[in-house]
Amino acid sequence: MDTAIEALADLIGDRGVVVLTGAGISTDSGIPDYRGDGRRLRRTPMTYQEFVGDGEARRRYWARSHVGWTRMKRARPNRSHYAVARLQAEGYVRSVITQNVDGLHQEAGSEDVLELHGSLAETVCLGCGDRRSRLELQHRLEAANPHFSSWATATAPDGDADLPDELVEGFRIVDCLDCGGVLKPDVVFFGESVPRPRVVEAFRRVDESSCLLVLGSSLTVMSGYRFVLAARKAATPVAIVNRGPTRGDGDATVRVDAGLAESLERLCNQLGRSRLVISG
Repeated sequence: MDTAIEALADLIGDRGVVVLTGAGISTDSGIPDYRGDGRRLRRTPMTYQEFVGDGEARRRYWARSHVGWTRMKRARPNRSHYAVARLQAEGYVRSVITQNVDGLHQEAGSEDVLELHGSLAETVCLGCGDRRSRLELQHRLEAANPHFSSWATATAPDGDADLPDELVEGFRIVDCLDCGGVLKPDVVFFGESVPRPRVVEAFRRVDESSCLLVLGSSLTVMSGYRFVLAARKAATPVAIVNRGPTRGDGDATVRVDAGLAESLERLCNQLGRSRLVISG
């Protein structure tokens, strides 16, 4: 591992790095990854088609989200988030592209964060496009469902939770205050496309980087892997830190197969030692 960290430090030392993060960076904050140890979790995520086309599916989503979002809101950045923020503050990292919707990079102090899949902190109306705070919606849902209590359930990566069917059936959803339209969390659901301007901006960042550093992502879906392909096409080095295999292993200049927090802290220490050698 030490040799891989040294090689990673050599790449990062050139600065101008763009970081791409996946769900694995937030697992130490108590937010699970859909694939966990490589096996898909029991419950599959809500798709955009289900949410838009099925009123009962929306009721199920918002009932689960009503419980799960409170727990997501309590999640705090972990050592990996703070390590990325430190690398950025010290000038090694130019910007962050994240596939996560939890806002933990910003809370840890990272700047210029592009949230590829949106943010759970906001809602959007599918009718008029009105955007509001998710906290405001939470208060409205509490008022509409005073009988609804907290349940000891598992939280999912998209901020919802498992609930018994009989509880979901009695849940009342609320609509847009402006037009009465359907409200949706401002995140990209499975089966939904990432807005084109956001994708273009992400590709621009990768194209202008000195290195693409992938953290905590298996790169299983093309949403993230396409940036690795773009970097490889541009002859930009790709470094991957992730426990277990990833789709991009064959594309990586440097590959660290180890725990994320430990690896990033070793990287920060290695860069610190290198700077001392140079300045000394």
